[in-house]
Formats: sequence, C-alpha cells, structure tokens
Amino acid sequence: MIHIFSVAALIVIGVLLFELIIFFHEGGHFITAKKSGVQVNEFALGMGPKIFSFKKGETVYSLRLFPIGGYCAMEGEDEESENPRAFTNAKIWKRMIIIVAGAFMNIVLGLLMMFVIVIQSANFSSTTINSFPQNSFSANCGLQAGDTITKVNNYSIMCIDDLSFAMATLKCKEVNGHSVVIYKQDCAIELCALYINLSQDKKIEKKALNKVLDIVTEGCTAINKTSSKQEAKGKLDEYYAKAEAVVGIKDYKLPEIKERDKRQRYQTDIEVLRGEKNVNLKDVQFYTYLESKDAEKPSLSIDFYVKPIEKNFATIMQQTGVRTFSVARMVWSSLIGLAQGAFSITDISGPVGATSAITQVASQGLEHSFLDAFNNILFMMMLISVNLGIFNMLPFPALDGGRFLMLLIEAVFRKPIPRKVEQIINGVGLAILLLFMAVITVKDVWMLLPFGK
Repeated sequence: MIHIFSVAALIVIGVLLFELIIFFHEGGHFITAKKSGVQVNEFALGMGPKIFSFKKGETVYSLRLFPIGGYCAMEGEDEESENPRAFTNAKIWKRMIIIVAGAFMNIVLGLLMMFVIVIQSANFSSTTINSFPQNSFSANCGLQAGDTITKVNNYSIMCIDDLSFAMATLKCKEVNGHSVVIYKQDCAIELCALYINLSQDKKIEKKALNKVLDIVTEGCTAINKTSSKQEAKGKLDEYYAKAEAVVGIKDYKLPEIKERDKRQRYQTDIEVLRGEKNVNLKDVQFYTYLESKDAEKPSLSIDFYVKPIEKNFATIMQQTGVRTFSVARMVWSSLIGLAQGAFSITDISGPVGATSAITQVASQGLEHSFLDAFNNILFMMMLISVNLGIFNMLPFPALDGGRFLMLLIEAVFRKPIPRKVEQIINGVGLAILLLFMAVITVKDVWMLLPFGK
C-alpha cells in the first residue's frame, strides 16, 4: 500500500514539475509582454477544455484539462490587429525580448532544479584522476594519477557530467589484438582473476587474501610499466607465483596469454593537464566488456577513480552553474550530432519516450528511497527544461527561434515580412513539426511493445 501511495505521489510530482516547466516558459513571454506594454488576452496552463478560468484586467487566466502545454496569447500575435498595444505594433527590440524570454526562463528553471540536486550532494566529483583499479586499461595506455582530463575525443571537459557524456558517446572499435597494450591488459586481467578465484576459497584466511591483493596491485602496476610482451609476461609469472606462495600453493600453474587478431575496445584520444603542461594521449583504451552472452554490443566501464571536491558555498554555486551549462552543451552537441548523422531516429524520444524514461528512473530510485526517486525525476525535468529552452530557439518556422529569425530579417531590411508569407512559413513549419512528433511518438510506442525492442 505504501508503495502505491509513493508511486501516485511521484506521478503527481512529475505532472506538477512538467507544468512548472511550461509555467516558467510561458511566464517569460507573459512578464516581458506586460512590461513591454503588449496586451495579453489569455495566459493558459494546459491544453484543451477549460477546467476553470478568471479574468483580471484585460487577461484571462485559465487552467486547461490536458497538462501537455500552455500558451500566452498576445493581441496581434498571429493575426492582423489595429490595436496600438498589439504584439506586431511593439518596437522590434521589445518583440525580440518577448520571444527569447520563454527559452531564457527555461534555462533559469534548469539552474534552480540543478541547485536543488547539487545542494543535496555530500561532495562532488572532479575530473582529476585519483587512482586506478588493478587491471585498469587506461592506466597502461598513458593516463596517470593526478591527470586532469580536459578533452575526450575533442569534446571539452569542464565537469564530471561532460566526462560521462563524452564517454557515453564513444564508439566501440576493432583494434589490433597483437598489440603490446592488449597483451599487457590480458596479463593484468589474469593476475586479478587469480585474486578473485582465491577470494572464493573459504579456507583461505582474510589476512592472506589482503596480502594477495597487495601483491596483485603491485604486480599490475609493474605490468603496466613494461614496454614489451616478454617483459609483461615475466612480471605476470613473477607476481602470480608470489601470490600463490602466500596461500601455500606450491605447484604454480602459470597462465597462458591467448592472442587474437582483432579485439573490440572503446578507444579515444584524451587531452590531460599534467602538472602545468597539456599532454595529448593517443588511442587510450577503456575497460570493454559484454554484459551478457546475448549482448549485441560491448559496454564501456570508466576504469579510474576521480578526486572529490569539497562541498562549500562556492563549490555549490560553481557546480550548479557549470553542470547546467554542461547539460545545455550536451543538448546542443546532440542536435549537431543528429544533423551530422551521428545519431539516428531511434536515439530520439518524444513525450511518450520521455515519460517512459522518467518512469524507469523513478522506479530505480524508489528501490532505494522516495528521495532518490524524486531526485531522479527532478534531474529528468531539469534536462527537459534546458532541452526545451534550447530546442525552442532553433531557427525553424513555428518555433520561437524561427520567429526571432524573422524579426532579425525585419530589423536588417527595416521592413516586416508580409503577414500572409509569415503565416504560410509558420504553417508549413508547424506541419513538419507535428509530422515529426507523430513519427517519434509511433517509434516510442513501438519501442515499448515486447516485439519492438
């Protein structure tokens, strides 16, 4: 019963947060329109039939049935009007401010939501490497403790979110299976596998296992520093024997390293700040694995640990700003990647896909606590708010960015685009957007079906 109430409460919170996003967006248009002397006929939250409404002054304020949008209806916005306070009769710089205010307020809301998320953290993660696990792939490809990562695959890294995004967009590659780097990785894996196998033996004392772990850690470090296969194999055999001797195994069965022509690896170029110098590392590989035997493609694991950042007022504000900017940059980079063909239509989600994603992250959070579920929903809503702000300012007809572009043309040529031409352009743009959303919605619904995955 408690679980049902928690789910119901999260649904209500999700709807309210979504309406808050719409309220901030339309509120931006509303406030700047009022301040600019433009007549606002109606300010509505939701779409469809009215639930209730009231009129104050010249403006009707309404709440509508479907919580999927809202609008700020200004006099003369989409039709001819002789009213001196009509939108089209306002000075062009005022109209520009009114148009961009919605997107601006979405970014402001994104900042506020990020602040709520950030302030709850015990500390923050930096982009400076603190240490590596024993069998780290990236360690034997040149990364070192103390390195501050500044670029991954030419994507600038300013915070941990940038690093996560850059790693998530890497492509898996086929690499030379006979390289020294691959051989060293395999040696380190074999040495770590010994510790894992010994730790499952209940007869071995914990004190001995701790000594084995120290030997394995030292051995992997020694393997990573070698420059040839022969040297790497020698270090593996040496530390393998040392580890087995600790637990009393006398007949050492040294492992063999089986080489293959090709191996799959997540690999990229990385730029780091090492001391006071920028160092470019080529073809850094990361731990690549299959989550299951049936997995279609390998998964990536970041195989290093980063240093924490102390939490104080300055770092809270710094993290709020930089992480919000990071999200905005991710959205913009994703749009560019979509235009360049780096992403396909299956990587795009509409309202149905977003709702499904919110449901998933809420369910995952609810496994731990209600607060975790709330924070997961809040993060998704922050992402949606920033996304809406950026997407809405794209210079495409029917979007605020398209209308802003028309205002720029009017400012340059000192003559407005004819109303009929503007209506045709916006009508065609709206039709294209609706068709696009219909296709995305069908795709999202299909992906939710058992046979669509």
